[in-house]
Amino acid sequence: MRVYLSENAFIDLLLGSAEVYKQECLGFLLGYRLEDRFIVEHAFSFQTACRRPRGVRSYDASHKKIDQILARFDRLQIIGDFHSHTQFGMSKGLPVPSPEDISGMKRDHIYLIVAINNNKKTMPWDENRDSTISGSVGDFFFKISAYFLNKHSFVRKAKIHCPFPPGF
Repeated sequence: MRVYLSENAFIDLLLGSAEVYKQECLGFLLGYRLEDRFIVEHAFSFQTACRRPRGVRSYDASHKKIDQILARFDRLQIIGDFHSHTQFGMSKGLPVPSPEDISGMKRDHIYLIVAINNNKKTMPWDENRDSTISGSVGDFFFKISAYFLNKHSFVRKAKIHCPFPPGF
């Protein structure tokens, strides 16, 4: 499985994670799914999420307000969600799903985790051998991973492709 991030989605992920740094962010991934890949066009951050340094949850009532708007876009669908794992004290944020993350996963959706940490040195953006993308911007170092449930409902990592970061 592969995940292709548009420039808009990439920027939305970074901004959503950095805006609430030290607390987790949460949002929908909008795009479409093909047989062997997900195309992520937008990443919509929840403004009303209940945020903590080690967890985030959304309010279902807020989703209902936007469902009727999303229904008007034929090509874009909710294909999953994203959230951040942030640095907390000396403990680094890691782009690995927690047991709570895994229990909330559904088949045919993609889940992105944005690890965001204090930046120690400038690192160029790159697609990594572990199927993630990473790099630094300003005061932050980001590492983004993608997960899905396979046909046997086992958690698997998807390879992320994003043509935008290398020129970033």
